Amino acid sequence: MERREFITLLSGAAAAWPMAARAQQPMAVVGFLSAASADLFAGRVRAFQRGLQELGYVEGHNIAVEYRWADGQLDRLPALADDLVRQQVAVIVVDGVSSIRAAQAATITIPIVFSSGVDPVEAGLVAKLNRPGGNLTGVSNLNAELGPKRLELVHELLPGARRIAVLLNPNNRQAKGIASDLEAAGRVRAIDIHILEAGSERELDLVLPSLDQLQVDALTFCADLLFLSRSDQLAALALRRALPAISQFREFAAAGGLMSYGSRLADAYHLIGGYTGRILKGDKPADLPVQQSTRVELVINLKTAKALGLEVPATLLARADEVIE
Repeated sequence: MERREFITLLSGAAAAWPMAARAQQPMAVVGFLSAASADLFAGRVRAFQRGLQELGYVEGHNIAVEYRWADGQLDRLPALADDLVRQQVAVIVVDGVSSIRAAQAATITIPIVFSSGVDPVEAGLVAKLNRPGGNLTGVSNLNAELGPKRLELVHELLPGARRIAVLLNPNNRQAKGIASDLEAAGRVRAIDIHILEAGSERELDLVLPSLDQLQVDALTFCADLLFLSRSDQLAALALRRALPAISQFREFAAAGGLMSYGSRLADAYHLIGGYTGRILKGDKPADLPVQQSTRVELVINLKTAKALGLEVPATLLARADEVIE
C-alpha cells in the first residue's frame, strides 16, 4: 500500500472513531409510573414528550421512556416502582400521591418528578415549594380548591337545584376536607349536599344505584383516579338517569358527561417534561422549585345538554374553553 493511500485510510478511520463511539453511547432512560392506564393518559404523555423535546430530548432518538401503568390497581404500584429502580432509570416521573409514595419507598437517590393535586408541603412530599430538598420536585395542580367552583357552575346552569349528590373516595386523604368545603358552599346557596362514598370499583357499583332513590338534581365528583378510570361508565350512567353531572376531568365531558372544570393537566405534563430534561442535563431536583399549574379549563358537552333538555346560558358558553357539539 502506498504511503498516500495509507494516510487517507488512517484519516478516514480516525474520523469514524468518534462517530462510532457516539453511536455506542446508551440513551438516557426515563421511568414513567402512573396508577392510571395508557389510554387515559395519552394526551398527557404527548404533552410530556413536547416538554422533553424543548430541552432537546426526543423519545426513541436520544432518550428512551419505560412506561409502567397500574391500570387503576394501586397495589401494583410498589412492584412497578421497584422494577424501574432495577432498570436503573435516570429519572422517575410519577402521577398522583399513591405513585409518589411508591417511588419514594423504592429509591432515595433517583430523581423523582411528580404531578399532584395535593399540597406537596402539607402532604409531606417536599420540605418547601421553592427549595424542595431531597430527590423530589414537580408540579402541583389545583384540585380540592375547585370543588366549590364546580358547585357554583352547576347552580348557574340549574338555579333551581336544591339537592346535589357528591361522589368521593373515602380512601383519598383529601376526602374529608373536600366534603366539608362542599357542604359549606352548599349552605351558602341553600343546597343540600348528599355525600356518597365509594373507595373501590365494587363499592362504586353498589352505591350508584342509590341515585335513583335520592332524587337529586345533579351529581358532581371529587377528583380521584377511581372516577377518572370510570369516566365512560359514569358519563353514560348520568345521561341514562337524565342527571346533569360535572367532574374535574376533561375525559368525563369527552365521554358524554355534561361538564368538566379542573386543572389543564396537559400544561402540568408539559412542565414535567421540561423538568425531566433539565435533570437529565445535570440540574438537581432539590434545587428546582415545585411549580404550580394554575390554568383551569371549562368544558361543556352541548350535545349532552340538549339530550338532557337543558339550555346552557350564553354567559356560561362564552366562558367555556371547549364546547363539544
